[in-house]
Amino acid sequence: MDDDTNDVLAAVGPRLRGLRLQRNRTLAELSETTGISVSTLSRLESGQRRPNLELLLPLARAYAVPLDELVGAPETGDPRVHLRPISGHGMTIVPLSRGAGGLQAFKHLIPGGKSVAQPDPQVHEGYEWMYVLRGKLRVVLGDRDFILAAGEAAEFDTRTPHWFGRAGEEGVEFLSLFGPQGERMHVRARPASRTGG
Repeated sequence: MDDDTNDVLAAVGPRLRGLRLQRNRTLAELSETTGISVSTLSRLESGQRRPNLELLLPLARAYAVPLDELVGAPETGDPRVHLRPISGHGMTIVPLSRGAGGLQAFKHLIPGGKSVAQPDPQVHEGYEWMYVLRGKLRVVLGDRDFILAAGEAAEFDTRTPHWFGRAGEEGVEFLSLFGPQGERMHVRARPASRTGG
């Protein structure tokens, strides 16, 4: 293995640790999500275990980042975001932004079907903004339970127990912006001009 490859692999551990701390997740939580043992995750982060695809793929899915971001692949100069869908929990999530830190943009697709998922509210650090493109999205936020229709938006602190899913049998498609440090999204609109008459 050449020196460049060794340098890239050596940087994976600190990058994984940084991502986990940024997302405010414990090794135990990550182990439960990925199926990788806590000891293996710890050795990966400390550089005692060499990363391989079998370990990196579930971690990329868990963090919703492209694999090349985990290994620090050099930029190719292509400005396009290459969409790599992630499937799980009955939905497909398409990351729309690059980079592991700061605000992240995602497109969520929940297919239609007869059965409707039961709410299982979760909490984590951050702030989320969502906008429904198609269908109806059921949102459970604390003790509130409401439905967002196409064209409606919502934002909330993710430390409030929250869950979202289809409101009925029809599929739903929505965009979300997530700030892991609690950044709020600011929507600006120019007021409609009024002409006297």
